[in-house]
Amino acid sequence: MTSLAEFLFPAPARRRFPSMLRWWERRRLAYNLFVGSAGVVTVAGVALLSLVHPFQDGIILVPLFPILAFGLAANAFYSLGVVVEWLVHRLGGRTVLPVGPALYRIGLTFSVGLALFPLMAMSVVTLVALVAKVLGLA
Repeated sequence: MTSLAEFLFPAPARRRFPSMLRWWERRRLAYNLFVGSAGVVTVAGVALLSLVHPFQDGIILVPLFPILAFGLAANAFYSLGVVVEWLVHRLGGRTVLPVGPALYRIGLTFSVGLALFPLMAMSVVTLVALVAKVLGLA
């Protein structure tokens, strides 16, 4: 199996809370690198788009507080992953398949998408503004 497949489809943790916690914490750095990289791409992309936006004067500077708040919130929700996995196991018992790997993939995908969302929104707004300017509507 490739490294990427092993990363995205890891073997689940043993069904005890300490094992689950270690399983999640071994993946936290990679999670932060992926989400942080998406955030850097977003900040850089918004700055570049603000240069071509027809109604924007200069570069949009993103304040540091929302970036830090997003990072803290992402890690807080990441920490809930082990709690949710443990609760599912406690409530469902051995009849429920391990949910840790699926929760990890879903959370990672959602967090990266959320980090990229401002860039996607700014891209649409800039495109609409450019088309409006070219067509003489603005």
